[in-house]
Parts: sequence; structure tokens; C-alpha cells
Amino acid sequence: MAAVKTNVMRVLEQHKIAYTAHEYEHGKEAVDGETVARLLGQNPEQVFKTLVARGRSGGFHVFVIPVGRELDLKKAAKAAGEKSVELVHVKELLALTGYVRGGCSPVGMKKAFPTVFDETASAQPTVMVSAGKIGFQVECAPEALIALTHAGLAPLTAD
Repeated sequence: MAAVKTNVMRVLEQHKIAYTAHEYEHGKEAVDGETVARLLGQNPEQVFKTLVARGRSGGFHVFVIPVGRELDLKKAAKAAGEKSVELVHVKELLALTGYVRGGCSPVGMKKAFPTVFDETASAQPTVMVSAGKIGFQVECAPEALIALTHAGLAPLTAD
């Protein structure tokens, strides 16, 4: 059990959402999600990464997809009700969300943005997302995360 308590963990506790904290070894740089899944001995289909995009309207959207998959920008735009979306530059992430690359979580961002989980999340018994800090993940029921973030479900990944 992680001795560190992140903001994400506090938000989950505040909303009485059961979770399991996981910690993994890492260097100074963020590691990719598939490496995180491997380090934690988890199925990559259950480990999700959080991506932030700007829609053509200027609004921001959060997409949560399995770590081994690529976001399909056309599907993401459709799910967000935008003509198009593009991922925000890594330099914008901290100011926008309060999180750094590799530690971005759909839970506890500075501001609540419209969020969509890939439809595969609902088929998993549990999913893992970043705990808001590199080296830490939280695992919980997908329904709980989806409800907490007021997220939708849609096909988001490239075939």
C-alpha cells in the first residue's frame, strides 16, 4: 500500500469510492502506460491513460483510453460534439489540469472538463488510472470513476 496520499486518493475517499493504490518504480521521466502496466503486473486493457484535447470550439475535453491504444481524433471529436480536437501540448498540461505528463488523472483536475472514457472501460471488472503523481496508480470500479467524473462512454481508439 502506498504511504503517499495523492489528491486523487483524497477525492476518491471524499466520495466514498473504494480504490486500491499501486506504486511503481520510475526514474525522473514519465514512463509510458504499457510499461506501467508491466511494472504493476496488470493487463494493459485495464490500465487507462488520460489525454487532454482542445476542441475546435476552444473548449477542453478529457479522454481516458487503454494505455496500449491510440486516440482516434475523429472518434474523440464526435464523442465530444466537436468538429475536430487536437491534443494539448505537454507544456500546457500542468497549468490546465494541475497534473504533469505521466501523472495526469481524470479525477481531481483543477477544473472539471467534459470527460469521455473509451467504451472498453465498462467491460473491465476494475480499471487503473493515474493517482495524479508519476509512480502512483489507483484501481477502482469503472462505473465509480465514470460517475465521479460525469463521463460518457464512446469508442475512442483507432482500430
